[in-house]
Amino acid sequence: MQVWAVANQKGGVGKTTTAISLAGLLAEVGYRVLLVDLDPHGSMTSYFRYDPDELERSVYDLFSQTRVDAEQVRELILDTSHDSIKLIPASTALATLERKAVAQEGMGLQVAKALRHLQAEYDYVLIDSPPVLGVLMVNALAACSHLLVPVQTEFLALKGLERMVRTIQMINRARKNKLPFTIVPTFYDRRTQASVNSLRELHAHYPEHLSNAVVPVDTKFRNASLKGLVPSSLDAGSRGVHAYARLLRSLLEPREQE
Repeated sequence: MQVWAVANQKGGVGKTTTAISLAGLLAEVGYRVLLVDLDPHGSMTSYFRYDPDELERSVYDLFSQTRVDAEQVRELILDTSHDSIKLIPASTALATLERKAVAQEGMGLQVAKALRHLQAEYDYVLIDSPPVLGVLMVNALAACSHLLVPVQTEFLALKGLERMVRTIQMINRARKNKLPFTIVPTFYDRRTQASVNSLRELHAHYPEHLSNAVVPVDTKFRNASLKGLVPSSLDAGSRGVHAYARLLRSLLEPREQE
């Protein structure tokens, strides 16, 4: 089971869209996929028509007790609009975790421990992380084997990326093996100088980590979210889906060569 986290210390850069798009493409070639929503805003949860304010069970339950067994983890899993994609949803209660984390040690590994119970049941897990460095993002980074960092192609997003890269460097100092990460340019509009210049800056400063897939501005993403469908189910031929398919190929190639 491979675990990918999607994170950036800036909101509005396409994290949820990235996770859901990749999940759809993985599912459509036969992989069993689990999505985990760690963002208190619950955008991924809402995408699949669940209300983060109303759910009786959510990913929050992983943090409410020291240990959870396999059955308790499975009880959190919900269906989505795609048969091969399941979801552990978020709830707004996640927003209270930072205060609890100060008083309770060991909360940084709760998600990693829970996912170990599902090793035989899923091929890929994609974690949607909040745009804040705290216990939830730490859980996402501790659980994953590869990190995806979507970056909107505009100036302020590049500044957010600098903070995220410093966080990765900090995390790597505490890990035995460095966490591999891929920067994914998003919301690219080649008609604007801001997008063109931002992409050029990414190539100049992060060449070894930059994805060769550039995700364009595409209204089909919004249309898919309105229907609660993964983008590739709504329009497999859209520019945005093609970009994520290219990204996915680059992520899978190293594993296929093993």
